[in-house]
Amino acid sequence: MKIPMQITSRSFPLTETVESLISEKAAKLDAVYDRIIGCRVFLEIPHRHLHQGKLYNVRIALTVPGSELVIDREAHEDLYAAVRDAFGTARRRLEEFARRQRGEMKVHAGA
Repeated sequence: MKIPMQITSRSFPLTETVESLISEKAAKLDAVYDRIIGCRVFLEIPHRHLHQGKLYNVRIALTVPGSELVIDREAHEDLYAAVRDAFGTARRRLEEFARRQRGEMKVHAGA
């Protein structure tokens, strides 16, 4: 990545283990598509439910040449699972973007 990654948390303190997990996952994204310009990760607890556990939202914004890919995952009770799911979706979207950039998308025959 050309710009250092930004990790922001709202409503809860960010631990070193979560930061290292996010850094590790972002490094794997860089291996999928090496022209990533920047990555912003936003973690939050949207609501404070009385009868349910804490729900975590993860939002990832990847800046790539000519576009920005935004991954916004639904709430999950486990922070690590939420991060894993969000970065899995980011990896799939990045692979799809890279295929489109290389022109490898399937073209259907016209009628």
